[in-house]
Amino acid sequence: MSATHDAQQTPSAPRAAGVHGFCDPRFTAVREAFEENFRTRRELGAAVAVTLDGETVVDLWGGWADAARTRAWERDTLVNVWSTTKGPVALCAHLLADRGLLDLDAPVARYWPKFAAAGKEKVLVRHLLSHRAGLCGLREPQSLQDLYDWELTTARLAATEPWWEPGTRSGYHAVTYGFLVGEVVRRITGLKPGAFLEREVTGPLGIDFSVGLPVEEYGRAAELTHSPAGSDDERSPAFRHLTRLTLAAMANPAIGAAHANTPAWRAAEVPAGNGHGTARAVAALYGVFAGRGSFGGRQILSPEAAERVREGQGSCVDLVLGAGLGGESEAGLGLWLSGPRGAYGPNPRAFGHDGFGGSCGLADPEAGVSLGYVMNRMGPRIMDDPRKMALIDALYGAL
Repeated sequence: MSATHDAQQTPSAPRAAGVHGFCDPRFTAVREAFEENFRTRRELGAAVAVTLDGETVVDLWGGWADAARTRAWERDTLVNVWSTTKGPVALCAHLLADRGLLDLDAPVARYWPKFAAAGKEKVLVRHLLSHRAGLCGLREPQSLQDLYDWELTTARLAATEPWWEPGTRSGYHAVTYGFLVGEVVRRITGLKPGAFLEREVTGPLGIDFSVGLPVEEYGRAAELTHSPAGSDDERSPAFRHLTRLTLAAMANPAIGAAHANTPAWRAAEVPAGNGHGTARAVAALYGVFAGRGSFGGRQILSPEAAERVREGQGSCVDLVLGAGLGGESEAGLGLWLSGPRGAYGPNPRAFGHDGFGGSCGLADPEAGVSLGYVMNRMGPRIMDDPRKMALIDALYGAL
């Protein structure tokens, strides 16, 4: 960030925990909430960005890029954002649908014939996008090494049977989502979603985001770490009651911060969870949805296609997440609706996606805002981390 932008900060604003960047005075409350995360919520290193009508109004970063606190978080620090990656992957599918190359109401087997095995011939593309395909995890044990093998993992998903009747309920496809949607993208384009996203969106728009991480970018990557056990207001576990579906989705294989710091994870393509980027990049990608398909002066999606992303697929208690979200939730076609619990602000039709441990992308077309929040100290929650919620509350308080 240029010195000019830094100089636009309110002069009296405190710079706790080495917070730097630009914040429009109208959104001073977002800066204050960001700084409060360092003071009271054990933030280690993080960044937050907000766009309003396609213009950046908040671009802040601070803290440390490593657990030992030897590397400051910089403007261009990259970090693994876990399931916040699902938004850009959904964007790939909607780009294809917008061009008439993908029918969201077609059977998946039209594009991926072997997928019809084991009773899945009627599973629709929309079921993949909305976590309703019944394939939240594999039934057979899956190692990390297996997961890194695209052909093996997609072949296993094609051969397996659903856990429940597809289309009837949502059950969070935490890891399988990226392979399922990603393989459809690959079957149509010949490219995995990371390469397709780069060719169609991040490359042309100069967005600093990738699925996986090239070796030459390792020096910019933040080190992920888990929060101390029982710390601050995050004492409750991610899941109070583990079910076989929860275990299949979240622990086959089990993945944590230590794995995400390895070259093997960074070299793989796990489109549900190993996107790497800045908060600025996340805000830009979700800004395509907030801008009704337009961002950076370019029309990426038609307004109709951008609206389709938040087409609700039915509210229910998610079969994987259970009541941990405080009741029912509703997935659209790739992202989650804010709904009555206000996961993405007070507009129930705002939408977005959280990443394991805290990160978030948010889009609200009615307010014209998008938000990206990334961090390296992971909390135990799958969704609605207190740091994220504090930033969202501050953002809407300023609108």
